[in-house]
Amino acid sequence: MNIALLLQMASEACPDRVAITFEGQHYDNQSLYEAAERAAAMFQSSGCRFISVLDTSSPAAPIALMGAAMAGLPYVPLNYRLTVEQLTGLIERIQPAFLITESTDCNYSVSQHMGRNDFLAAAMSDGPKIEAWHEDPSSVAVQLFTSGTTGTPKAALLRHEHLVSYILGSVEFMGADPDEATLVSVPPYHIAGISAVMSSIYACRRQVQLANFEPTLWVELCRTEAVTNAFVVPTMLTRIIDVLEQEASVADAFPALKSIAYGGGKMPIPVIERALALMPHVNFTNAYGLTETSSTITLLDPDDHREAISDPALRPRLGSVGKALPAIELEIRDEDGLAVSAGTPGEIYVRGPQVSGEYDGKSVLDSEGWFPTRDAGYLDEGGYLFLSGRADDVIVRGGENISPGEIEDLLLERDEIVDAAAVGVASEEWGESVALAVVVKSAVTDTEIKDYIREHLRSSRVPEKVLVVEELPYNETGKLLRRVVREWF
Repeated sequence: MNIALLLQMASEACPDRVAITFEGQHYDNQSLYEAAERAAAMFQSSGCRFISVLDTSSPAAPIALMGAAMAGLPYVPLNYRLTVEQLTGLIERIQPAFLITESTDCNYSVSQHMGRNDFLAAAMSDGPKIEAWHEDPSSVAVQLFTSGTTGTPKAALLRHEHLVSYILGSVEFMGADPDEATLVSVPPYHIAGISAVMSSIYACRRQVQLANFEPTLWVELCRTEAVTNAFVVPTMLTRIIDVLEQEASVADAFPALKSIAYGGGKMPIPVIERALALMPHVNFTNAYGLTETSSTITLLDPDDHREAISDPALRPRLGSVGKALPAIELEIRDEDGLAVSAGTPGEIYVRGPQVSGEYDGKSVLDSEGWFPTRDAGYLDEGGYLFLSGRADDVIVRGGENISPGEIEDLLLERDEIVDAAAVGVASEEWGESVALAVVVKSAVTDTEIKDYIREHLRSSRVPEKVLVVEELPYNETGKLLRRVVREWF
């Protein structure tokens, strides 16, 4: 099954329903489908082997995604926040490429280039449409470059069968009511942005696109476009809450909002508690997934949130990412690759039909189809997954493994501390020792922080160095950039 079939089904079932709202313009399902057919014809006749978009969110992204699928070509969205030098290196790896950018100017050597407006005009015109689709479900639908924080960026490959499996297993066809709208503010080059497009199309839910996140504008769009659903990363939610706390009435600010999903980074428990208290009428869902798993693999659903906020015994589950989706299997393994029991930390392994685990044409799945996520965490007795960062982020002090998350979670319970990041730094005595960067809203001394950690955790968790900063470094999808924090020390 080709991912473009999702759009074809939507265009046949509800052709007049608005699929996308962007800067005041509306595109219905039928128009979007026909635009993708025309784009596919352009792509096919270009002779290019890759279709790439270097731009913020706009209708060009979903049209290019579906058009590339119809033409049987990999869709490669690029991170517009990278430098020209970094982008040049990536573009050289996808030649010959058909590149779509916001501007009519192009700084890169590609086989074919179109500015966004020219591309949309051609796709929405009466030009020729593709005559025959590409039908191979095992072909590559999307290629996403990793961040490259530890070396040369890898190309993660997602095939049609992986993406379709995720959508069919998690989204109900035409499951959205006609008046539902989702606000999409995650970047189009991230798996969350791609899955938001496909999920909304299949559910026949209108997408309101926000090119660049700004909390006041986000709140205003929710109001003016009667947004019912939204996805945010933790750093976004914190800034949205700050705006809402200045509003006379949250109900007036969000007259239609029903659901907020969040993910992309670890959500501090105090932040989600503030959100639940401020928006009791909104259903919250925590979604955890990876590029290599075609997006979400676990969910902490609205009922889980309500139970955790009302029952002190279940409160810790607000710090989890919930349970695995029905088609997903999870295991926690130790350093020897052996599965461990509930409550024991280790590396998260995942298996299921939506899991690709493939880079540059080479699979990293083991012989039984398990993918090593390189994320660290543990499962509780109820099957809820708790993350503790990347496996590489574990601090090894004198042979003892220390999770940064346990230190950070403890400190965020203090009113004076807004954010915290624990990292390992070189130590002659211990190999590594703990260093801590904190953001505070009121005065707290290094000694008070160290004594608090010593009182609640082992002395090995007490940091040798504490640095107070104005803010911690996060990327646009809410992931803490620990390498930057390490550089501070």
